[in-house]
Amino acid sequence: MTACSVQPCAPSGARIVLVSPYELGRQPFNLAQPAAWFARAGIPVACLDLSQQKLDPAVFKAAECVAIYLGMHTATRIAAAALPKIRSLAPHARIAAFGLYAPVNAAWLRSLGVEAVLGGESEPDLLAWVQSGVAPAETVVRRDRIEFLLPDRHGLPELQRYAKLVLADGSQKMTGFTEATRGCKHLCRHCPVVPVYEGKFRAVPVEVVLADIAQQVALGAQHISFGDPDFLNGPTHALKVADALHARFPDVSWDATIKVEHLLNHAELLPHLKACGLLFVVTAVESVDDAILDRLAKGHSHAGFETALANCRAQGIDLAPTFVPFTPWTTLAGYRELLATLLKLNLVEAVPPIQLAIRLLVPQGSYLLQLPDFAARVGAFDDAMLGYPWQADDARVDALQTEIMAWVMDAEQSGLPRAEVFAGIWARTHAALGAIAPPLDPALFGAVIPHHSEPWYCCAEPTETQLASF
Repeated sequence: MTACSVQPCAPSGARIVLVSPYELGRQPFNLAQPAAWFARAGIPVACLDLSQQKLDPAVFKAAECVAIYLGMHTATRIAAAALPKIRSLAPHARIAAFGLYAPVNAAWLRSLGVEAVLGGESEPDLLAWVQSGVAPAETVVRRDRIEFLLPDRHGLPELQRYAKLVLADGSQKMTGFTEATRGCKHLCRHCPVVPVYEGKFRAVPVEVVLADIAQQVALGAQHISFGDPDFLNGPTHALKVADALHARFPDVSWDATIKVEHLLNHAELLPHLKACGLLFVVTAVESVDDAILDRLAKGHSHAGFETALANCRAQGIDLAPTFVPFTPWTTLAGYRELLATLLKLNLVEAVPPIQLAIRLLVPQGSYLLQLPDFAARVGAFDDAMLGYPWQADDARVDALQTEIMAWVMDAEQSGLPRAEVFAGIWARTHAALGAIAPPLDPALFGAVIPHHSEPWYCCAEPTETQLASF
């Protein structure tokens, strides 16, 4: 399979409109890839990114079909709010939903007027839906190999409008975004990838990945962010991609998401990846409580996380851990231990404050529901929250999560630095425990590391700003 040149997306008068509600501040790869399929088939297509653009009546005027990409919870909630407006702009258009959160919310989406629900490698099915004029009777989840084309990014907002790489000194680099693989071979119980891909992943050919990077570098990208659920799902493929990127663009840095388990099992690859330009790794630590990690089936322990961190630091690779700190099993003492661990490991500056406020989301199809004791404690599925409601054993934990989320959101609006936001979380946590917060030593906060200018909101509710486009 080779990279394929296609004609650019049409800005208006399109037969199909592809809509991305939100993709973490990145230019949407998952609009650009299906756009290439439609362009190759000679079907006029327009791309609309609601994180950067408003619902333009001109774009929908001639639309026969609208396909909405639902890659995460936040995007799905935004889509639900946008659908009535989309319907009013294109009253006769057929509507499809695709992406991770489409199949697991199929019944709810159909109640909103969505006729086709597609998941996995959905490009062929999107094309067939448009060409045939017939919606599949059931939800379609494709996990077999498909052809990957050169993503057609021409119809998307300019790259410079998206999240930037912020370096430790405060300077910024324009950032491109691509994917070297889709899906994941792991079965972490809380992960939204698992119900759709069921332990399978697909590699995008190296030449396609490199061609996509090249077209973004030509537009000014100085750094590439890989959006794979796990860059090292296929270590051989990952090394080929890293080598090709570095050989072609030796001055371009990059980041990727890699499991703690892979950072441990493939520690010998870290020097090579660093030499190829790897700047930092995002890793889903989720918890520092081994019992909770076991329930989530994360495949690592607290000690393993600390070892992976040490291994990365030894190679000059920054580690940006992510967390789901509020779960049904979280205690106030356990949450305080998480904060203390960040201080002990000098990671305060490496963790976006939103990561310390996230509450476990349990969508349809979650593998957590396979745990009998967990399934027994959740309520009925709630369409309003798109998840199964749960409560912590200690009501003070739920109250603290609400308080910390409000504090973090207010602090972000005010532009407070991470260290100051952490201090507020530290104080609130000790207050919840009925204790006096020990003074914080700024020397324990650690160094500022490279990070993206867009916080991680994949599991958060939409903000007023995000809803303003419609």
